[in-house]
Amino acid sequence: MGKVLITGASGFVGQHVLRTLVAQGTDLRVVLRPKAVEKLRDVEAIEIVESPSPFSESEGWWKDTFAGIDTIIHLAWYAEPGKYLTAPENLDCLSGTLTMARAAASVGVRRFVGVGTCFEYDVSFGKLSVDTPLKPLTPYAAAKAAAFMALSQWLPAQGVEFAWCRLFYLYGDGEDERRFVPYLKKSLEAGQRADLTEGRQVRDFMDVHDAAARICDVIFGKATGAINVCSGVPVTVRELAERIADQYGRRDLLNFGARPDNLVDPPVVLGVP
Repeated sequence: MGKVLITGASGFVGQHVLRTLVAQGTDLRVVLRPKAVEKLRDVEAIEIVESPSPFSESEGWWKDTFAGIDTIIHLAWYAEPGKYLTAPENLDCLSGTLTMARAAASVGVRRFVGVGTCFEYDVSFGKLSVDTPLKPLTPYAAAKAAAFMALSQWLPAQGVEFAWCRLFYLYGDGEDERRFVPYLKKSLEAGQRADLTEGRQVRDFMDVHDAAARICDVIFGKATGAINVCSGVPVTVRELAERIADQYGRRDLLNFGARPDNLVDPPVVLGVP
């Protein structure tokens, strides 16, 4: 394989994908916002291209950036916790992704790997395979689904291999402290009560290290189309919380039922690997 280009390499998932590829000796070019460059100063042997706003760059800019690139792994997207699901930035990410794809095809990139979400699916099915119908219910999921629908038809017609990795419930190193697992660990470490829902929701949890390894398999593989990056193992939110609490010997700090259940939250979201 020739040179690989990564977008979103400083993000929660992207940093693990990047470090996995570096450990494998991959020839890498990374597109980063200037403020993200410092986060990766310790990563050696990568070529960095800076952009203040990657999703606003022109097709011509991307053509220059993609020169000599064999494979693209596109992880960048707006992902501010508490905001990203309904944010208007999703439309910017969608249009910017399509611009990137046009540029990639025009300069002869061989393979384009994008990253989507399990919430592109109709989650009322509970158990989600790549054949489950799509029914996104948020602007974020809809923009991801739109990118998949457009690129899965257009890129192969231009001679570019296209794969789309749909992520499920990831946790692990580098996770934003506002998310569930970091909140829980912070509370337990401080000896403080963690207020939770009843936790009956069944989810497909996966450590981000394992997800990054799976994404790298896709980067170097031949699979195309939608690919579920998931464990396939059903675990309730309560079970996960108890496992984490057991690491601290503090199940007594888990205050289940203190928070109301989200009535629109699907009872089961389980992937079929």
